[in-house]
Amino acid sequence: MTTPTTNSIIIPSSDADKQRMKGAMDEISNAYTRIEAERDFIKEAVIALEDDVGIPKKYLSKMARIYHKNNVNEVVAEIEDIEALLETIG
Repeated sequence: MTTPTTNSIIIPSSDADKQRMKGAMDEISNAYTRIEAERDFIKEAVIALEDDVGIPKKYLSKMARIYHKNNVNEVVAEIEDIEALLETIG
């Protein structure tokens, strides 16, 4: 059972709904924590690779995204389109 408020938000009144919301918020918070940890790992891995191989992290980060998405052909085509557009105005 829920109780309406003046703001059109329905505030749960049943213990089951409250528990469901609390459980969902805990799981979502845990997921955000994992995401943050993975972002930190990626950042540190790119920095370490930059130190090891001497390639700037800006290129390594782009390379990692392209590698992950497996879309190098799409990226190359996009760059060629941008190059063509720049040539038309230049």
